[in-house]
Amino acid sequence: MKAKGLFITGTDTGVGKTWVTTGLITRLRSAGVNAGGMKPVECGGEEDTMAIVKASGGEVSGLSLREVNPFSCPEPLAPAAAKLPAPVEMDELAAAFEILTNRFDIVLVEGAGGWLVPLDSRRTMADVAVRFGLPVLVVAPNRLGVLNHTLLTVNAIHQAGLPCAGIFLNQIESEGDKSSGSNAAILRDVLSGIPIFEMDFGEVVALF
Repeated sequence: MKAKGLFITGTDTGVGKTWVTTGLITRLRSAGVNAGGMKPVECGGEEDTMAIVKASGGEVSGLSLREVNPFSCPEPLAPAAAKLPAPVEMDELAAAFEILTNRFDIVLVEGAGGWLVPLDSRRTMADVAVRFGLPVLVVAPNRLGVLNHTLLTVNAIHQAGLPCAGIFLNQIESEGDKSSGSNAAILRDVLSGIPIFEMDFGEVVALF
């Protein structure tokens, strides 16, 4: 598979999606690839968006926060619970995404929270991924519980009709627990055919 972009989701919030997104953008751009990012919805400030703008060369190209993040809210809540200034409009997200695809050769789109975080009573972040039609990279923390959370997420991605491009097993704590040494091997066995990346941006870049 040679992807023109990825939708980056997580098995939960706080698993390192922004670190992975910006790391991949930086790695691609350092290799001469015109890569950029998008954070369609962010709640809890604009730190993720600012990091993505910076990684995408925004400081020199004039890329704005609103181009990368059309819907923002200061409250650290799920979009369905946060008081967004306006409802999340899928057509507006799609239009913003299309502008970025015309600007960059590869666009990495970071979701908010996990795969099924509600946007409102009817829609979730999965609906954004489906609308964009991108293969999905799952960021998962290498700790106890990751097997169940990852398998549930991958199953939901496939049910939505999208391919799972891989699992980025992220070491977010300095010292892992007892499961850290076996999680990757078990995921490779159970999810045969789906790449398991262990803190290696170079392997993920090969998707492009």
